[in-house]
Amino acid sequence: MLILENLFMLIFGHALADFVLQPEAMGYGKNRNDKIHDKEHSLFPVWYYWLTAHALVHGGIVYLITGSLLFGVIETVVHWLTDFAKCEGWIGMHQDQGVHIGCKVGYAFSP
Repeated sequence: MLILENLFMLIFGHALADFVLQPEAMGYGKNRNDKIHDKEHSLFPVWYYWLTAHALVHGGIVYLITGSLLFGVIETVVHWLTDFAKCEGWIGMHQDQGVHIGCKVGYAFSP
């Protein structure tokens, strides 16, 4: 039963971080191709600050739920790369979410 509890909490944490805790500014800011990064918005933080902060929130939540720093670091890196790929148009929303949830399943079933 612990596996299912962990999986539920990991998916809950993902929903919290990816939708509730991601403000509109971060959604635009993490995409280097968004017009918000045009010269006229030069005081707006650089895209990789936003993307890294977003990925760190995800990694931190995974760490808090699993107690594994390794899983937290893996989540941070994989989330960063996956969201970057989505922002570049290499993958779509469903593939993005599939990778994220697939990682959570992997963490839940790991010893």
